[in-house]
Amino acid sequence: MAGHSSSGMGSSSASSTPTRSDSTMPSIDNDTIGCVGVGTQNPSLALPPKPKKSEQTSMVWEHFTKVEGGDPEDPKSQCNYCKKLFSCHSKRLGTSSMLTHLKNTCKKYSSKFDKSQSKLSFEVKREGQMAMGEGTVGNLVITKYNAGKIREAIAKMIIKDELPFRFVEGEGFRDFMNIVEPRFSIPSRYTVMKDCIKLFLSEKEKLRAMFMTTGVRVCLTTDTWTSVQNLNYMVITSHFIDSDWNLHKRIINFCLIPNHKADTIGEKILSCMLEWGIRNIFTITVDNASTNDAALEFVKRRTGNKEGAILESRFMHIRCCAHILNLIVTDDLKEVDDSIVRVRSAVKYVKSSPARFEKFKGCIEREQISFKGLLCLDVSTRWNSTFLMLEGAEKCQSAFQLMEEFDKNFKSALNEEKNEKEGLGPPTCVDWNLMILY
Repeated sequence: MAGHSSSGMGSSSASSTPTRSDSTMPSIDNDTIGCVGVGTQNPSLALPPKPKKSEQTSMVWEHFTKVEGGDPEDPKSQCNYCKKLFSCHSKRLGTSSMLTHLKNTCKKYSSKFDKSQSKLSFEVKREGQMAMGEGTVGNLVITKYNAGKIREAIAKMIIKDELPFRFVEGEGFRDFMNIVEPRFSIPSRYTVMKDCIKLFLSEKEKLRAMFMTTGVRVCLTTDTWTSVQNLNYMVITSHFIDSDWNLHKRIINFCLIPNHKADTIGEKILSCMLEWGIRNIFTITVDNASTNDAALEFVKRRTGNKEGAILESRFMHIRCCAHILNLIVTDDLKEVDDSIVRVRSAVKYVKSSPARFEKFKGCIEREQISFKGLLCLDVSTRWNSTFLMLEGAEKCQSAFQLMEEFDKNFKSALNEEKNEKEGLGPPTCVDWNLMILY
């Protein structure tokens, strides 16, 4: 029993204590055990750190999935919406191509985004909608991303501001749209051109339907001219009042014509009325050219017996009051025509080259003239342009006189006869006094 007990105790002792001597075993106390767990006080005994998993931090990975089992040297990712594959090596390529696809190319992503929650914004009041004391911000409305409406707004901007189609391809506009609406794919100049034509045809149908269904009375104004390329142009503008008593003006024709003959002008007016569905003409306003008188007689003969004509169109012809006023003023200015010619020649001389204009600006500074406007030449058919030319020249009178003293070519150039209305020399004191009177 004793032996058996001793044997049992021995086996028990052997199982609980090491067989090697204590001198060969490292002594590990509680503090050391704690350090092994924490790894701060005894780094030699700390466990090696676990390798970190690479994290995909870019927002594009919310919309792309890495393709498993591919070539590790050329990993691929797939768009969650259109299933298109992209190379996505983290060091060589990055995520820029995927981000560009998401913003500008992936149509399924855009349509998916359209179904998300709409946004609230304040409606901007248009000109004419603001009452006294009110601001420019209107009612709270629900807005939603709509690529079609953005393209339509761009077409309207191009038309209203008379911008070139290539405006949309400018770097500044693209940067602006990338901030305002990154999801929108900016169209090319050709697409914008097609959008403008589409918008014109749409608005034309609306206006034509309004002319045909409401029976509104329309007043037309028209004019013809010849360009510097020797091309004959004609424009027709309609004026009408809608059911809400708002006055509208619309250009309904702008075209080339073969000549300025009365029949040509009259036929063009009638064809424009037919194209736009205009049946109720009230008046047609033209200038006092003799061809316009004959053209309006032609139109009256063709429309006088039709339904909608007022008193057989006998009072349709209206003469342009602005043109009559221009004729009156032009006739009156003939009394001081020589003085105007001299002033016009002086203005033309200083504006004929940058060097002369810089010299003239130096004369203005020396005379301490506070006039900040620009000298302009007049147009023979617009009396108000003659007034603006004389007004600016009169304020710079002393500068012109100083220019005559210091510029040797000033007097000789103005004395040189180029046509029957030039070669009268520089303006005199009498000319300047007449300009002040007029």
